[in-house]
Amino acid sequence: MKLTPANASDAAALAQAHGLGFDDPWSEASFAELFAGAGAYGFLAWDEARPVGMIACRALFEDAEVLTLAVDPQARGRGVGRALLDAAVLFARQAGATAMFLEVAVDNAPALSLYLHAGFVRAGLRKDYYDRGAGGSADAAAMRLDLPPPSP
Repeated sequence: MKLTPANASDAAALAQAHGLGFDDPWSEASFAELFAGAGAYGFLAWDEARPVGMIACRALFEDAEVLTLAVDPQARGRGVGRALLDAAVLFARQAGATAMFLEVAVDNAPALSLYLHAGFVRAGLRKDYYDRGAGGSADAAAMRLDLPPPSP
């Protein structure tokens, strides 16, 4: 696996990787628009020439946010998600962020475990945050990670 920084020119690969992890993935246009905006950054995980994971974030001033993270189900359990998250946290810290936030569905045990093991703590609950269509909705755990400044 290889990680590369992502930008607007990677919108197609970002959308492809996002589609591996979500039933209702973001479009290529959505990623192009996001990465054209202020503070957007992300990373792609590659297995040879195929994207197997992605993370999209935003860092503005002292706050950073994980907007979405997806890993191909066939690549899960191999550290892809943790590598993407670690790269995103390091970038946020180097950009001067002092905290990173995210929301995750409370019924997504693997993602919750990833974030908890990375040091995120639950900071709140967003009722009915995720629309599951005919399946109703799901609550989201709002999570926070404090980012001390990098060591000199």
